[in-house]
Amino acid sequence: MAREFQRGHKAKISDLTAGTDLYVGVQIAAPGLTFDISCFGLDANEQLSDDRYFIFFNQPKSPEESIQLLGAQSGDTESFRVTLDRIPAAIQKLSFTATLDGAGQMSQIGPGYIRIVAGGEEVVRYSFTGSEFTTERAVMLGDFYLKDVWRFAAVGQGFDGGLDALLKNFGGEVAEEEAPPAPAAAAPGFAPPAQATAPPAFGAPAAPSAPQAPQPAPSFGAPSAPTPPPAPQQPVHTAPTIAAPLAPQAPQAPVPPQAPQAPSPYGQPQQPQFGQVPGQAAPPAAPFGQQAPAPYGQPAPAPYGQQPPGSMPPGAPQGVPQGVPVTGAGLEAALRPYKETATGQRWTPQNQQLMRVDLTMGGAGVLARQGSMVMYQGKVDFGYKSAGFVGRAVGNATGQEMQLMRCTGRGQVFLAEEGSHLHPIELQGDGICVSAENVLAFDESLQYEVRRVEGHGIPGGALFTMLFQGTGTVVVKTHGTPVVLPVTPTTFADCNAVVAWSAASQVIVSSQVRLRRNAYPGHSGETVNLQFRGAPGNFIVVQPYEV
Repeated sequence: MAREFQRGHKAKISDLTAGTDLYVGVQIAAPGLTFDISCFGLDANEQLSDDRYFIFFNQPKSPEESIQLLGAQSGDTESFRVTLDRIPAAIQKLSFTATLDGAGQMSQIGPGYIRIVAGGEEVVRYSFTGSEFTTERAVMLGDFYLKDVWRFAAVGQGFDGGLDALLKNFGGEVAEEEAPPAPAAAAPGFAPPAQATAPPAFGAPAAPSAPQAPQPAPSFGAPSAPTPPPAPQQPVHTAPTIAAPLAPQAPQAPVPPQAPQAPSPYGQPQQPQFGQVPGQAAPPAAPFGQQAPAPYGQPAPAPYGQQPPGSMPPGAPQGVPQGVPVTGAGLEAALRPYKETATGQRWTPQNQQLMRVDLTMGGAGVLARQGSMVMYQGKVDFGYKSAGFVGRAVGNATGQEMQLMRCTGRGQVFLAEEGSHLHPIELQGDGICVSAENVLAFDESLQYEVRRVEGHGIPGGALFTMLFQGTGTVVVKTHGTPVVLPVTPTTFADCNAVVAWSAASQVIVSSQVRLRRNAYPGHSGETVNLQFRGAPGNFIVVQPYEV
């Protein structure tokens, strides 16, 4: 099933399809208006440095035929064939545009779209209408852009001016007197849908089905053929994405400045002689003659009445009669393991329960639960974010309306809530459903909506989840370290334990399994299970906790 994109959504091509030989169809129309639909091949500076990669009615293909103009077919006003693995390295972006030929405005157009078809099957569609525009005469519909790998972005950005203005915007020159390089062909080297024979492996969306493929592409198959294993098995959010950050490790003993003899490896102290003087390696020992716990379970007796240097954590008072070591002591050493961690990223876990967000990066603000701020530094403004009608509906049904605050400005904000484990999940054009109770904070650039899963026996009558889509980060909180499981036909989860799941998963309330519990007086003694269904690559996240 094709993924529906909205303006601003982005995704890797490999997440949409395993193929690189793609069909791009554009549908745009308005009564009495004529449109020119083109493709601009741009360099790393988003300029048309080579006009041979301006594909339009007078230049229907690029030199190596990696981009071809196919004409109207299969219900599309215009269509293209794009072979990504043949595009030269100098071309970093393909911008598909529509401009008015003559008088008119983009606000007059009816419902339209730009779509990508792979192997005869539509994989993604971005729909638009004239209500999204006003006086614009040109609009950039969608982009293929190279950022490590090829990606697709739904743009939907319009501006005044026709094809000439659009060409100048990309650094091209208008030369109307120049003769066209070649007459426009109906479909160079490509079979239209009405043809009796089967199309190449690339396949137009409405082409008649046929078993043979005259031009098979190794990385692209027929719609019914299973996609190669690497592509579908690459969900954006896998177990490492949701895994809890590592807890701060136990501080290691500093190396005292001593003698030519090197200190023994950590946890394996050398055995000194009784009455050993300071400056030599000594086994760990508790203050004033108390038997110290052996490192990693290894017994190591300490000299009576002495506290060897290096046996305490960094910065801890030594308290030895022989004197304090020169390094490894003091308040600074004691606090060093808990210093702020700055990685240069917008979201940085400080430990399992504390998250740092740098508002100076990313531009957009952050929405977080009210009361989750534990500290901030810099010039930060906190404002009330109304939950709106949807938020009030959630509050009325569950009695726990999600109150949000908006954090903006230039500075760093530290967030936490009741010692919950925090997990930042970065979205890049995809989506994820998170239980409303498990959302701590998220980038304001993300699009979100509340969904309701109804079922008899669910506390409050329904389970409320938040669907996040777009590009940004959402911070999920859990009780303990969660586990990520693939969705299979027999995947069930307790409604109190499930934290999140892939947006494409189908959730069904199951009444087949009911377990009796006597957790506390007045409990109903029954629990509700949710069944998850979905294609391979879907997942659920479950925490080791329930009411």
